[in-house]
Amino acid sequence: MSSSDCKKMYSKIFDILGDLTPLKVDCGKLCGGACCKGDSSIGMHLFPFEESTLKVTENEENGVRLAVCRGTCDRNNRPLSCRIFPFFPTVDERGKVYVEADMRAYRLCPLVSHIDEIEFDKRFFKALLKVGKMLAKDEKCLKFMQDVTAEIDTYKAFYK
Repeated sequence: MSSSDCKKMYSKIFDILGDLTPLKVDCGKLCGGACCKGDSSIGMHLFPFEESTLKVTENEENGVRLAVCRGTCDRNNRPLSCRIFPFFPTVDERGKVYVEADMRAYRLCPLVSHIDEIEFDKRFFKALLKVGKMLAKDEKCLKFMQDVTAEIDTYKAFYK
């Protein structure tokens, strides 16, 4: 995928998501913004090709590109993983895309640990499903989603 194609794809993805978040209120007030606290080695995974479209501080850990921050950012320039946290567009073995809680966030995010008690914004999930289906059309993005889905599935076993 060319750099131009990547920029177009992520621009469209960010337009689809817009300002939508899982809740209609600032969820950071529940946990003191726990997901936005980091340092130079802790961060959010970048989706394939995403690093070419954002102005973020990057780090690489075990071959995975991370966007790192120190707790504040330009919300319009944050990575997709930050925009969709703590949810993820997972993929089943047939390639069907779903939206699920990202169980890797269980101990950090009260949205995951109290999922049955919260009223979420359905528009967010509809937009994320559309984004997931768009990403799954690209071979590298689909592979990334499959790998993350496997990791999330591993975490599910610990929290059931």
